[in-house]
Amino acid sequence: MSNNSRGKAMTLAIVATRAGVGLDAPAVHVEVHLANGLPGLTLVGLPETAVKESRERVRSALVNAGFDFPNTRRITLNLAPADLPKEGGRFDLPIALGILAASGQIPVEALEGMECAGELALDGKLRAVPGILPFALATRRAKKALIIPRDCADEAALAGDLPVLPADTLWQVVAHLLAQEKIPPHKLSASVKTTAPVDDLADVRGQQQARRALEVAAAGGHNLLFAGPPGTGKTMLASRLPGILPPLSEEDALAVAAVRSVCGLPLEADWGRRPFRQPHHSASGAALVGGGCHFQQLLRLNNNYCDNLYVEFT
Repeated sequence: MSNNSRGKAMTLAIVATRAGVGLDAPAVHVEVHLANGLPGLTLVGLPETAVKESRERVRSALVNAGFDFPNTRRITLNLAPADLPKEGGRFDLPIALGILAASGQIPVEALEGMECAGELALDGKLRAVPGILPFALATRRAKKALIIPRDCADEAALAGDLPVLPADTLWQVVAHLLAQEKIPPHKLSASVKTTAPVDDLADVRGQQQARRALEVAAAGGHNLLFAGPPGTGKTMLASRLPGILPPLSEEDALAVAAVRSVCGLPLEADWGRRPFRQPHHSASGAALVGGGCHFQQLLRLNNNYCDNLYVEFT
């Protein structure tokens, strides 16, 4: 979209993406404005340090990928809404596409109906970003397509009815937008669909009373205390609990997977199973939550309705 004012050509492009706020992914519009004036690049919209550094990553990625960077124009980048904090490298790809669209290297219309996220390497390759599952769930609700790094494709595909378009490089994304080489929608791999095996309660011989107590606790969500001398089967019984727990609903399973996604943890084969924690009885509160002071590492506590905790006292 272009406007003329007082004889000076100005070009504006808007790219849709999303921020990460806990398990939410509020919409963010990357607005890129090219104007005549003193050359430079200004980034506004409450960006944190990693987002501010995207200016240099995007500049190098565009040049090394063979695109023209508008060095002779004044570039203003606005991440709207301005009162929403933005962090991480997920804004690299939308910023790069916005500059390409504003400079006329790709049509602005090609950016409609899609959202994108991804960190750019200096050579134009796309790198994975954390928190892509909440992003994908929000994009599905918005009924748009999603362009992301290929390493995030399986995680995003868990959202279900969503066109996930994985790419390896910035050039591949541009070729798709120019309709030169379309990116096929990603299909969830079989390894992600597979649920890892669990220990079977049928392995336990005898212990009828203990097995009955385990079944009642699993069915009703009750607390259960194992007491007895070493070697009587307490640990063996407790390790069989995940196999008889009620399955997670689709909503709860996606919530558990979203927590792992936001914390930057890999997606495991048992992502759809109810979590089962086995901390040592002497573990401190800090050890239970995890190291570091990042707020998102505390998100697991907000979803403890899906967790099952077993502490063994020795």
